Amino acid sequence: MNEVVKRMRFENKVVIVTGAASGIGQATAQRLAAEGARLVLGDLNVKGAKSTANMLRGRNDHVVIGFDAGDPASCRAFIAEAAEKADRVDMLCNIAGIMDWAPLDTFSEERWERMMRVNLSSHFYLCQAVMPHLIATKGNIVNISSAAGLVGIAYTTAYCATKHGVVGLTKSLAIEFASKGVRVNAICPTGVKTPMSTGVLPEGVDVSLLMRNASKMGDLIEADEVAGAIAYLGSEDARTVSGIALPVDGAQTAG
Repeated sequence: MNEVVKRMRFENKVVIVTGAASGIGQATAQRLAAEGARLVLGDLNVKGAKSTANMLRGRNDHVVIGFDAGDPASCRAFIAEAAEKADRVDMLCNIAGIMDWAPLDTFSEERWERMMRVNLSSHFYLCQAVMPHLIATKGNIVNISSAAGLVGIAYTTAYCATKHGVVGLTKSLAIEFASKGVRVNAICPTGVKTPMSTGVLPEGVDVSLLMRNASKMGDLIEADEVAGAIAYLGSEDARTVSGIALPVDGAQTAG
């Protein structure tokens, strides 16, 4: 983290963070732990999630659970185990996801289906499984969408479809569960400086076409910046904020 967090907005709160082994998930775990949260860290990469747990300041009772975001049964079992081991759940940070992109004519059925399972269906199954626990604690969910969930971006047909889906899922759940005291929001980052966003460009990509939808500030953002937005939306500072898709994108989607 780039700054010392002095506020303890998550003291006595239990927060589930998926995708905790690296990137935004790891940065979010660090930020929320520094603000007092007890964390349940989930990832297919259990070794990476344990490494994240070892980085955390403060409490030493964080829980690490391996699960496969592409498997509905694994998603449900993960939430059940998290709730059992932590005794309660106050917040779900739905961060686990993948990036895969290419020109339309080269994108296979298998790649499309995997993208849907991991980036969209997992959010649905995790939200569905955790909701009874959040109703009990008047908790909240923060889903990770993308700037690609607000605008179209060339060569990302499948990714863009999943991230638009996450925004729709978020808004629908926010309305359905508002009377139950559960808030549901989404974050829509531009490209983040993580391994997922800094790979080699696929063949056949027109870079100038991609740049039309780039951040107007001219650079990728840090995972810490997304974690800060998640901490805000998950805290009492945002107690009346629900159903939004918050851009953290350097004006990428402003117009």
